[in-house]
Amino acid sequence: MSDFLTARQKMVDGQVRPSDVTDLRIIDAMLAVPREEFVPASQRAMAYLDLDLEVAPNRFLIKPVVLARMLQASDVKATDKVLVVGCPTGYAAAVIAQFAGHVTSAAGMPADGDAANGPYDLIVLAGATEVAPTGLYKQLAPGGQLVGVFALTKPARAVIVTHSHDDFGTRSLFDATAPVLPGLEKLPAFVF
Repeated sequence: MSDFLTARQKMVDGQVRPSDVTDLRIIDAMLAVPREEFVPASQRAMAYLDLDLEVAPNRFLIKPVVLARMLQASDVKATDKVLVVGCPTGYAAAVIAQFAGHVTSAAGMPADGDAANGPYDLIVLAGATEVAPTGLYKQLAPGGQLVGVFALTKPARAVIVTHSHDDFGTRSLFDATAPVLPGLEKLPAFVF
């Protein structure tokens, strides 16, 4: 058990903090949530590595630093109602639940989100999208934000989308990669 505590501390000190994550709520949450409990037993030794970890076929836990930087950019409030999309094991939701008011995790088809329980102050994509997730935009409360890795162009970038006055503004945050979430892939184009 102490090996995992040490690995968790090294993840925060060696990956998260050097990437300009200074929000102590995020740092404390990542130190408190045992990432190894959110991966299959056969992969626990890799739980704290700086990689996207496949936990089921085509389902991944994204790199801890990407999650931490996206959360810092979204400035989660204690009163926020948050939806985590594409969260196959619940790790991202468990981290966010340490400092957000209400967290829902949608592990099904990411493009569908969870409209029945919306609207949301924040939607976090626990992966990448190759298309504009307009169905998820509609689940944002006025003033709400969606944060995720947008692989619409190269290089892929973490982006924050804000719902304001019946419109959606985007702001690029940083270059990032993450596996594309099921249902958010670009449809193949017809080529001669």
